[in-house]
Amino acid sequence: MQLLKSLCEIRGSSGDESRMTEFLLSHVQTNAKNWKQQPEIHFGAGFQDCIVLVFGKPTTAIFAHIDSIGFTVGYNNELIKIGGPRLNNQYRLVGADEFGEIDCTLHINSDGTIQAKYPREISRGTTLTFKPDFRQTSRSVQCCYMDNRLGVYVALQVAQNLENGIICFSTYEEHGGGSVGFLSKFITEKYKVFQALVCDITWATSGVKAGKGVAISLRDSGIPRRSYFNRIVELAEQSGVPFQIEVESAGGSDGSEIQKSIFPIDWCFIGAPEKHVHSPDEWVNKTDIQSMIDLYAYLMNSL
Repeated sequence: MQLLKSLCEIRGSSGDESRMTEFLLSHVQTNAKNWKQQPEIHFGAGFQDCIVLVFGKPTTAIFAHIDSIGFTVGYNNELIKIGGPRLNNQYRLVGADEFGEIDCTLHINSDGTIQAKYPREISRGTTLTFKPDFRQTSRSVQCCYMDNRLGVYVALQVAQNLENGIICFSTYEEHGGGSVGFLSKFITEKYKVFQALVCDITWATSGVKAGKGVAISLRDSGIPRRSYFNRIVELAEQSGVPFQIEVESAGGSDGSEIQKSIFPIDWCFIGAPEKHVHSPDEWVNKTDIQSMIDLYAYLMNSL
């Protein structure tokens, strides 16, 4: 869990992903020599803060977004949400401006506006994120930003034994998307890859229980093509990996952006369920993490 802990501690809200990119590039360049297949690494000009790893002769791509929710400091320490973070007067926020490191408290005003409670005025435009507090037991892990540092962690675990496939580390997912379009263009035009798996974290609900296996989503705000979804479920049944079927009326992911793009890429969201979504206390059962890793590994070898 040390890698997951390190990922959760990196500040990287939507639009401010460069530290995550640097960490991932360093991790891949250090560890890829021990992987079953060494990938081509695409990044830099034309990719913004995204990274694309290409293994062998790919037929399927994994999309895992590297950004998180957070806050932008406006005027007089007012906070403007990045994505949809939960709000609570007890939440600690961290960041840095030109005057130094910041460790402050979120405060909800009587008129519903939110502010950073701090002894001085924080520079306008400073990004603040939840203060990480990584906790684990024999059965669970808990911290801010399991969504989607856990998805990134799973993709890196799968990469170790991946012979053929693509892993796209995308950006901006929590605040409207924006990178999936050009990543889709890249993988379809250069590698003729037209199917994808969205490696992200979903909600524990009345229908999707923590500890019962990874969730395969039939729909949220987007609807994957039914024939592709059915194929994935069939393979999941063959794998013997515990899984659950998710049906939701709301929520989105990189899959929604793929569906809205002009590229004919089939996609399906597959992710572990978590409790306390978009808070500093996101909680995931370890057996669901393992089933997520196992199912991705099986599907990438079978699709």
